[in-house]
Amino acid sequence: MEELLRRDATDQIAALNSKRVSALELLKASLARHEQTHSRLNAVVAVDLERALERARAIDDLRARGEAVGLLAGLPMTIKDTLDIVGLPASSGLKHLRTRQAEDAWAVRAAKHDGAVIWGKTNTPVMAGDWQTFNALYGTTNNPWDGARTTGGSSGGAAAALAAGVTALEIGSDIGGSLRIPASFCGVFSHKPTWGLVDQHGHVPPSPGSWSERDLNVVGPMARSARDLRLLLSVIEGGPLAAKAPPADLKEARIALWLDEPSFPLDGQVRATIEAFASELTAAGAQVTPIPSPVHMPSLMGAYQVLLGAVLGEDMPPATIKAMERMRGWARWQMGRGAGPTSNAAMTLAYTATHREWMAADAVRARLRHEISELFTRFDAILTPITLLTAFPHDHRPFGRRSLTTSAGAAVPYASMLNWISLATALHLPATAIPVGRAADGLPVGAQLIGALNNDARTLALAQAIEENVRGFETPPEPST
Repeated sequence: MEELLRRDATDQIAALNSKRVSALELLKASLARHEQTHSRLNAVVAVDLERALERARAIDDLRARGEAVGLLAGLPMTIKDTLDIVGLPASSGLKHLRTRQAEDAWAVRAAKHDGAVIWGKTNTPVMAGDWQTFNALYGTTNNPWDGARTTGGSSGGAAAALAAGVTALEIGSDIGGSLRIPASFCGVFSHKPTWGLVDQHGHVPPSPGSWSERDLNVVGPMARSARDLRLLLSVIEGGPLAAKAPPADLKEARIALWLDEPSFPLDGQVRATIEAFASELTAAGAQVTPIPSPVHMPSLMGAYQVLLGAVLGEDMPPATIKAMERMRGWARWQMGRGAGPTSNAAMTLAYTATHREWMAADAVRARLRHEISELFTRFDAILTPITLLTAFPHDHRPFGRRSLTTSAGAAVPYASMLNWISLATALHLPATAIPVGRAADGLPVGAQLIGALNNDARTLALAQAIEENVRGFETPPEPST
């Protein structure tokens, strides 16, 4: 059974459909794997055992009677703890949110409709607001590759559970790299859909019960294979976009390789890993062409900060926002002296932006999205880093005191984590995160395939072709006992 848990969801579903294993047996095996790894990883932080067992038995009964079942029928799944589930409301790391009554988030309801057996919630930082996964309610989630390091955030519990074989499919979310960064740090796959493709209703934040379709934020799949991403996206987006797309031929693929941006730091070992992977793609027949930055990135980062700040500011206490509003004069002065787009001054102005300032940022976004559309007439996707470095050690100090250290010993701002993920997020583009190898420090490195607006099917098909012909998921080593 342990070997089956290491297989991807597609293989597990095949075993269920052929009755080589029952839904109940597979669920119990997943729960046992959770118990085996929980003290080390702390990935799954809430469980609804009674409902899951009842659901698994019901699906086994349907199969025994020969009745029609859904695409995910009997597959044990976990869900990021920012999505509401009946009996497991999203806590987003806050105690008072987990005690309320909740309906299924739209994406959860879609997965259940297709037969998924949802049994647990995976950890997330408070209000999904960090690139590390920890909170006072559930504690810290550790990276399966090195427990002293972060899984990334905010879908960090999801990525850890996938990498460790605790779950085969996950639904996460992304506004600042929250699907892609954990995938990179833990060596799994994820897909940030085109904005608006998957309904966000039932995601917290915003406040529970909100019908707001938040700008920039997306809900998307995480998995151990690209074909599983396509499968789950076809379920939660409610159409044939992902599952029925034609397969990609790497010998016909045109991939732009973007590794150079003067304003974005990139660790040498991450760059070397992606360059080696690009060589593997070329050897497999793909046409890989290095390109400069596809748009003017300082302009994009400035607009992204305002657009992101407008969303995140909604979740901040009113007193905090008022204090930041009083600092706008100081922030403008700092920006005039050369403060960068990830500085405290820039964030102060972003969190307190006026509607006129938001409209100006939106206009920049629209212009840049128009500019980049020409590039996608020449290339199928842009291959680019997700993060500037591999998974870093846990650091739970206040944001203002944190910084990152490259393998060469250089210190870079913590907010630099926004850099490489910004293009797809700000312009609402699809991005598929794929594992591309391990760096010199032995930790996983992921890269993203960014595609044209609404062309999710293409990046997913490319990711599957790469997985099948070049490389895919690698199981983390089990700790020695």
